[in-house]
Amino acid sequence: MGFFVWGCITDFFTYETTKSVVVKSWCVGIINRLVQLLIISYFVGWVFIHEKAYQVTDTGIESSLMTKVKGFGYHQDQVMDVADYVLPPQGAGVFCIMTKLIITENQVRGRCAEKFNCSTDEDCHKEFGSVRYNGIITGVCLKPSNDSMGQCEIEGWCPAEDDSVESTPMLDVNNFTIFIKNSIRFPLFNVTRGNFPNTMTSAQIKKCIYHPDTNPFCPIFRVGDVLRYTGQNVSALARKGGEIGINIQWKCNLDLNIEYCVPRYSFTRLDTPFAKNDVSSGYNFRFAKYFKTENGTDFRTLHKAFAIRFDVMVTGSAGKFDTIPTLINLVAAFTSVGLGTVLCDIILLNFLKGADQYKAKKFEEVSEAQIEASVAQSPGSQLSLKPGIKSSCDSGALSLGTADQVI
Repeated sequence: MGFFVWGCITDFFTYETTKSVVVKSWCVGIINRLVQLLIISYFVGWVFIHEKAYQVTDTGIESSLMTKVKGFGYHQDQVMDVADYVLPPQGAGVFCIMTKLIITENQVRGRCAEKFNCSTDEDCHKEFGSVRYNGIITGVCLKPSNDSMGQCEIEGWCPAEDDSVESTPMLDVNNFTIFIKNSIRFPLFNVTRGNFPNTMTSAQIKKCIYHPDTNPFCPIFRVGDVLRYTGQNVSALARKGGEIGINIQWKCNLDLNIEYCVPRYSFTRLDTPFAKNDVSSGYNFRFAKYFKTENGTDFRTLHKAFAIRFDVMVTGSAGKFDTIPTLINLVAAFTSVGLGTVLCDIILLNFLKGADQYKAKKFEEVSEAQIEASVAQSPGSQLSLKPGIKSSCDSGALSLGTADQVI
């Protein structure tokens, strides 16, 4: 037991130093240089040029959005303007353009029949607490005669809405335009930018329409073009509604001129996973306009609106040269170059025929007693070198030639 403890202590208080063994092998040498070349190419090409790891990056973009829709269309033989079909009217980054309305007029509070059939009151009792109806189920089955089918009675706004009514959508939405005004700021660098040039005049803005190639900085977007960029059919989208995303991406390299810090637009349909789903496909919502009769009775007009919802999203980042990330990535690059040595050592120690000889040359154990004995016999001599091993002329590294290895 004492011998084991003493062995652990002596093993702990040891020191390992690097020993250089030069292996003159074409195979291992080529592998070593190839690995080093790949690592250097990765850091130069991907890390520094593509990812710009020499920069400090600000991703906390601050953004302000204002939108405005323009256009006129026909729905149910009536002219619709912006005040009729855009909700909410504040010009926020999320807005809806209504394309189809199902209108239920002159609703008053009371009791009336719902569209679901029943034969007895017990059939209606099963629906207590259900949210599928347009009011609260009373449990009464309203029947015109004892032999006919009836409808469950509800308490709420009557007459109940019938959303199965067919209505022609407003296809003029294709020619509507959306004006987007976006200003951003990168707080780390105190840089502010707008989504169209300051030199653009009012007359130019009124005439331009966004195009990704010919007019990429125009802030006016034609709805039909936006839908085309997302691969959508305007008639199908106007009939059921949907959600369209407009993404404004700011990716700025502040080492260059600030004028190169410009927005890039992309378009996508956000509700694509539900577009072909029978449950909750499209986009719709309800709102009501309230009125009061001369005798004080409240009544309302209910609108079920199918709409194209637009979400304008702003993302971005800005980068600028900084010494600290540059030094960190340079150190990582130089350190990673040493992976070639690790791979070559694994090959030499495990896969070549001369692995045992390489192990004997690479790993050598020297004790204090051996050092004292060698110094006493011949001070200044290299007694640790075995016959046939040559000492290199620089820093005492061992050179292991092809003739020294077992092939």
